[in-house]
Amino acid sequence: MIRSVRGFTIRIPSYLKNSLRCTHYHTKLSYRHNPGKEPLRSLTVGNLIQLTAERYPERMALISKHQNDRLTYQELLEKADEFAAGLQSLGLNRGDRIGVWASNITEWIISMFAILRGGYIIVPMHINFQTPEIEYCINKVRVKALICQHKTKDCNLYDLLKTLAPELERSDPGKLNCDKIPSLSTIITIGEEKLKGTYNFKEIPEKATPNLVKSIKENQHLVQPDHPYNIQFTSGTTGKPKAAMISHFQVVNNSYSIGKRCELDTKYHSVCVQSPLFHGFGTSVTTCSAINFGSTLVLPSSTYSPLENLKAISEERCTVIHGTPTMYVDLVNIQKQLNLKLNAEIALSGGAVCSPHLFKQMKETLKLKRVKSGYGLTEATAVIFQSLPIDEDEYKATSTVGYIGDHLEVKVVDDDNNIVPIGTPGELCLRGYSVMLGYWEEEEKTKEVLGADRWMKTGDQFVLQEDGYGRIVGRLKDLIIRGGTNIYPKEIEDFLNTHPEILEAHVIGLKHERLGEEVCACVRLKEGAQLTHESLIEFCTGNIAKYKIPSKLEIMDTLPKTLSGKIQKYLLRQQFEK
Repeated sequence: MIRSVRGFTIRIPSYLKNSLRCTHYHTKLSYRHNPGKEPLRSLTVGNLIQLTAERYPERMALISKHQNDRLTYQELLEKADEFAAGLQSLGLNRGDRIGVWASNITEWIISMFAILRGGYIIVPMHINFQTPEIEYCINKVRVKALICQHKTKDCNLYDLLKTLAPELERSDPGKLNCDKIPSLSTIITIGEEKLKGTYNFKEIPEKATPNLVKSIKENQHLVQPDHPYNIQFTSGTTGKPKAAMISHFQVVNNSYSIGKRCELDTKYHSVCVQSPLFHGFGTSVTTCSAINFGSTLVLPSSTYSPLENLKAISEERCTVIHGTPTMYVDLVNIQKQLNLKLNAEIALSGGAVCSPHLFKQMKETLKLKRVKSGYGLTEATAVIFQSLPIDEDEYKATSTVGYIGDHLEVKVVDDDNNIVPIGTPGELCLRGYSVMLGYWEEEEKTKEVLGADRWMKTGDQFVLQEDGYGRIVGRLKDLIIRGGTNIYPKEIEDFLNTHPEILEAHVIGLKHERLGEEVCACVRLKEGAQLTHESLIEFCTGNIAKYKIPSKLEIMDTLPKTLSGKIQKYLLRQQFEK
């Protein structure tokens, strides 16, 4: 389609035609609505994996390189249904919350689809969580069963559970009774050993009778699209993680849109999974978008390894790569050294802002045809803005976070909630099908971000362009994004303030070449006290996740404050970034 505007001839792709007709008249204010070209689909994730297995039964669904596992879509569906039936035999009921605490392994994917086919709610848990964090998450949403890796390269998760629940070793499997975590009765461990108080992962399918498997297959209609699909933990300004509820309907449709903009619908693709599966980028963005289109998921290693990622891209001929900017920095650096033969065509970058310079390096070094940006947040299911299938304008692909998602409304407002003129910075707000159901049993916290009119505040300072593309200017909150992982300072501050030598602690993010930002603790000590960075690390280890431990310590006599006593963190950043 060709359109002439003010003497200029603009070629408008056909897939944008309807959207532009509906939104073009909003030229003065920062508001856009993209109605999309296709209707939303009323499906569950369980329906989705079944439809894809019926369409591509022999196509490879999953390749776990480090485990030497390969599963077709038919095999994945069968294993998921057997495991779901096994869970049912343990007395679990639809709607029960089941935690998954594991790295990027085949069992994570099987567990995910089994939980969803069984009508349970999946609760992903960060692999680096320590005992207090796991205790909080279990109790917050009353997790009834936990699927847990025995140990990872860095940590014995079973030992951490025994620290939390000493009763575990004296309990029969499925009959844990612990005052600290009263809801949790069943623990399923992934590993070769049979561990006291737990079922082994391999035992669960063996408990699935033919009638139970048949029941799982025939009762998919009892799982409704508007039922919760997962509960994703995301930290808030209170310092404690909030539990965002996302429905099947939301993730099925958001991941479909993500997949189309990554061109998964144009041909068969294999996708390199760099992000952890417990993160929304790993599940909603990567896994579910691939399932929509029958793409193959490739897991290079259990935990993050840029070398193994690059080798997997080469050896498995991955055509699509998903990851954070930090991951691409690592890929580019290693590829410059090894110069492997790559077949990658498309890379999607999300989780943090990616610089145009890095995009240029990605295209040149990784020999990519296109690089794409995405922007979103957990409370919006996954993605709000994303590059279009073919962005011929290099600026749009590298200097914006993409075009507004299908079926979504966005607006940018000032402090008084008035919509600002187009091109003016303000807070980005969102309305549409992908806005979370709410925070689990936190009505007041939900109301803080989600109004009665269903407009959700993102907390991000944003600029909406006239063409429907967006740019992140900054953050209204003090969120730190380290290597694509969100870190909220208050959670760390609250913990550091329990240190016997610290009088006052404030945490900021400082620019870091590879990670984007690093965590810096600015502290005032009690009179006569001494503190070293090494002793601070020791104090944090085992109590907060490794990625939250400050990589820098600044001891200060005074802290910059406003007249009302609030810390001026921007002045701290200015001081230490110099």
